[in-house]
Parts: sequence; C-alpha cells; structure tokens
Amino acid sequence: MNSVLENEAVQRVQKAINLFDGNIKISILEKTAKTAKDAAIALNCEIGAIVKSLLLKAESKFVLCLIPGDKKCSLNKLKKAISLKDVCMADAVQVKENTGFSIGGVSPVGHLNKLEILIDKSFDRFVDVFAAAGHPNSIFKISTSNLIKITNGKILDISE
Repeated sequence: MNSVLENEAVQRVQKAINLFDGNIKISILEKTAKTAKDAAIALNCEIGAIVKSLLLKAESKFVLCLIPGDKKCSLNKLKKAISLKDVCMADAVQVKENTGFSIGGVSPVGHLNKLEILIDKSFDRFVDVFAAAGHPNSIFKISTSNLIKITNGKILDISE
C-alpha cells in the first residue's frame, strides 16, 4: 500500500494540500474507493460526505464539478449556472489530460491544468468531507469550508 503514496499523482495532491495546510494527510484505504459508495463503505461515513470530482466539457473549456456522493450533477442546472449550452461529461482521455488523474481517483486539487471549480451547495450539510487523492485507494479528509478555500471553488446549486 505504501507504493500508492509514492504514486506521482498522489504526490501531486499531497503537495497541493501541503501548500494549503500541512496537517491534512492522505490516507490509503485497504479497499478501492473508485465509487462514492465504495468510499463511504470503506470510511464508514454517509455517502453524501464523499466528494465526486467530475470533469465536464463546457463548450471549449473544462470545468470540475464537486458533487456529493449521494447526488448527481444536473446538466440543466449547470448550463444555467455557467450560461453555456453545450455541456457534457468529459471522456476518460480528457479527464487524464486535464487533471492528470484517472477516473476513480480524480482529486479536487493538484490538477495538471488550471480548472474552474464549481462546488454543489448541498455540501453545507457536512462539517467534513472525503475526497479522492489521485488514486482509487487514496483519500483525504477536509472540512467543507476548507474544501471551498483550497479549490477556490464557486458554490452553486448544480445537483439533483
């Protein structure tokens, strides 16, 4: 499991976290946290406290939407919120090219390219949340308020 911490993508996330708060550490799970349900089971927490980092293509740019594990990203709400009509999920290649992470391990921080980050307002139900840290077995715990600060994310109603 230690090799996960040595993974380049995981190290990139830890570096981004360290610049924000050196006390936040990445945890390695015995079982995969590839899905929000898997992560919630592994962490023994509510599925909504799991941060899904979803990359969407919005016309000619990409945006990262942070959505609670118990909700879905609403493309209609997102289109209205960002005033763009052509919005769709990015494919696996686009996710890897823009974030540097593979689907299942996309972190809200440490991306290869600068991305606009949109955070669903329903995270306000939770004091702390858990986000992927660059690998399907790695996560980090962060307060919801610090998630907003570390990502410089814009809070919007973008889930259903």
